[in-house]
Amino acid sequence: MAQVNGIVVWTEGIKAELAKRLPKQRKTQRDKLAVLVATMLHVRSANLVELAAGLPRESDRWDMGYQWISRFLANDLVCCDTVMEPFAREILARLTETGEPIPLILDQTTASDRHQILMLSVRWGERALPLAWRVEETEGTIGFATQKELLAVVAGWLPADLGVVLLADRFYGTPAMIRWCRDRGWDYRLRLKSNLVARCGTTKTTTGDLALSGGYYFEAVALTGQRVTTNIGIIRDPGHAEPWIIAMSAKPGYLTTLGYADRWGIEPMFSDFKSRGFGLEQTHIQYPDRLAS
Repeated sequence: MAQVNGIVVWTEGIKAELAKRLPKQRKTQRDKLAVLVATMLHVRSANLVELAAGLPRESDRWDMGYQWISRFLANDLVCCDTVMEPFAREILARLTETGEPIPLILDQTTASDRHQILMLSVRWGERALPLAWRVEETEGTIGFATQKELLAVVAGWLPADLGVVLLADRFYGTPAMIRWCRDRGWDYRLRLKSNLVARCGTTKTTTGDLALSGGYYFEAVALTGQRVTTNIGIIRDPGHAEPWIIAMSAKPGYLTTLGYADRWGIEPMFSDFKSRGFGLEQTHIQYPDRLAS
């Protein structure tokens, strides 16, 4: 009984917060979302059977709760971006008070043996806070079309005239991503793969050869046949076999190149997500759009 009472208390608190931030949200949707979130926080699982068993319902039949959750998750009116927007806007607005560019982190993690989550987070202290995400059924990297769609959503939540620096691993360090950031006036620290064709003036080489050339900082490097121009800084960490090749719009130097390290705030988040999180890989949900909810 104490457990049920705890969920009820959490549910009322979540309802009040949603009502304040999303006044146009339908009450039925708000009530259901609040009880589901409160139950998930309590049972710490995304497994639908465990969630159903933990629901504070009058009936003890877990299958009724399972059907209730399934119907709610199948509701196309439940939109993650809509729910997250007011919370994300508050975090981003508070970060503007520092006067520093806002560090956004783009990365991907495995949700199940079939699904991947592409997540855009913001660095807050030593951690990363998720702002928006997309789930797709794939074994590899979620493609650029989804990447830019996710970035565009969060870009619409940013305060006007705000500096941004996008941090991302080498799976996202592509000429297309560099061009996207450049067109919007965003700074970036994107790790590059070592096999990209690179042109420094009239010299044609690769990003890997640049990293092994002995230099640390290169300006106006044209990448691949698209000839997308960027600056590059090299990190040679004794703990890594390969140098890290970091693309940036800023003038390359020691501190600007080292700024790539800010993306490591997402590692603890994904670690928590997997080791102390909600067991998302154990969910019975099969469809990416519903898994994202």
